[in-house]
Amino acid sequence: MTPTLLWLLAKIAVVLGIIFTLGPLLIHAERRMSAFIQGRLGPNRLGPFGLLQPVADILKLFMKEVIVPADTDRVLFLLGPLLAFLPVTFGWCVIPFGNAIGDEKLQIANLPIGMLFLMSVLSIGVYGITLGGWASNNKYSLLGSLRASAQLISYELTLGLSILLVVMMSESVDPQVIVYKQATQGWNIFGGGSIWLLPSGLVGFVLLFTCALAENNRLPFDMAECEAELVGGYHTEYSSMGFGMFMFGEYVAMTLSGALITTLYLGGWSLPFGSYLGLGPENTSWVAGIVSVLVFVTKVTIITLTYIWIRWTLPRFRYDQIMALGWKRLLPLALVNIGVVALVGVLIQG
Repeated sequence: MTPTLLWLLAKIAVVLGIIFTLGPLLIHAERRMSAFIQGRLGPNRLGPFGLLQPVADILKLFMKEVIVPADTDRVLFLLGPLLAFLPVTFGWCVIPFGNAIGDEKLQIANLPIGMLFLMSVLSIGVYGITLGGWASNNKYSLLGSLRASAQLISYELTLGLSILLVVMMSESVDPQVIVYKQATQGWNIFGGGSIWLLPSGLVGFVLLFTCALAENNRLPFDMAECEAELVGGYHTEYSSMGFGMFMFGEYVAMTLSGALITTLYLGGWSLPFGSYLGLGPENTSWVAGIVSVLVFVTKVTIITLTYIWIRWTLPRFRYDQIMALGWKRLLPLALVNIGVVALVGVLIQG
């Protein structure tokens, strides 16, 4: 095999390792953190600290029977979990998970339009939930899928504007360029040498984080599942690996959201003050590359653990509150924030 192919396979292996390691670990962390918050023990029997419990759960799901309810669209019913799982996995292709090693960038696909590709992929995930809920021939599943569709469409607008804010500041839709400018320049608006407007950046970060919660159907935005009202929501009728793919896809989406937030607002793989330690972007050695991957994984882990903490801390919103928050609060705030940054950019360049 050629060196280029070997590098590609190695990068794919690293990304899959991140996904399939963080996924089960997050499931375990969620069960342990929820138990701690609720005064319970959580899984602690299988393996040290119960770490093998997710492995046992996966094996159990593989052994379960795949049940397809009567009077359902079998093809769409089986396609739903795949459409919920695969898009978020493909989204990882354009995420720079580390600094370059030599001339090889630690990114599966170095697309100059990476952010546009990522936004396109994220918009497909709603189809899996919608088709799965509709094809189940269950009123609770249908209601859950309709709620999820309306919620995702509502919050995608603000999420896109939060991404657009960073694109305006970095003057690029290439994730590599966005991270590199954060690592080398800080957030110099439009390359004009001015200081980073902290209020605009902070507002953009909060908006992106909030919309990521809504896009992932995490509390307090989990109206698509909402066990108290809809039994299990869009995946009520799913069993075996159909249910498993929906659940694992949710945690993969959490890691992708954490990676997106890290890439856009937290400097990506760059270590704060890393240049003073000889670990800046200009250092493309193996050691610096491995450190950058560990820094990236650490940031993503902190974001996802914050997701879990929020789930077991905040109560669920009513559906009308979720819609009002998205359309009447977050969207106008995102538009105003974009306008302020655009005005400042025009004044600086003028």
